[in-house]
Amino acid sequence: MAVQVDSLKIETGLKDKVYIALKAAIVQMDVYSGDEAPKLDERQMAEQLGVSRTPVREALTRLEQEGLVRTVPRRGAFVVRKSQQEIIEIIQAWAALEGMAARLATQRATDQEIADLHSEFVTFDNSDTATANIDEYSEQNINFHQRIVQLGRSALLLSLMEGLLIHMQFIRRRSVRDSDRTEQSVSDHILIIKALEARNADEAQRLVIAHALSLAQHVEDNVDYLD
Repeated sequence: MAVQVDSLKIETGLKDKVYIALKAAIVQMDVYSGDEAPKLDERQMAEQLGVSRTPVREALTRLEQEGLVRTVPRRGAFVVRKSQQEIIEIIQAWAALEGMAARLATQRATDQEIADLHSEFVTFDNSDTATANIDEYSEQNINFHQRIVQLGRSALLLSLMEGLLIHMQFIRRRSVRDSDRTEQSVSDHILIIKALEARNADEAQRLVIAHALSLAQHVEDNVDYLD
């Protein structure tokens, strides 16, 4: 009797791996650094992953359905760059959700988890002002906000914020290099951690929302590289 191989299951696993790899690569891109949206070379990506172009093409279709990729006829696939107004609305939605996560974190996070926030993300000094390597701090900035959400321990909030997170990463990665936002961001983080340590739900929520909305204001006032 011939051995039956479940090729569909194997192929599905490959599709998922290619999709995850491409999405991870897109997340790390500095989408707003150039004059145009980054182009995704289907052939090059297939070669780098060591796969045929079919699973890459299917992964790009999935990413397009999620709003991360846009296919232009006869030109190829591009990472989506949001308009200024779209970015502002994304930040406003994130502010509301992260604010609630911070409120929940004051009730649900352990003392050690909050202490870990301080040791992980405020390593530059212990005052209300600090300096840091901007490129390095950009990733720490993103990780800080992800950690706040995780400490809220709400599966629904995590799910709702997942679709916003990538776009928040894109704009934070760019904005943290602008003007004096790095110093202000570190200062804000210290105050947020202090509110969490004090278990002050109202203050933690207020500070997190204000911090996010300051980014929205920065985008509105200073960002001229979005359509």
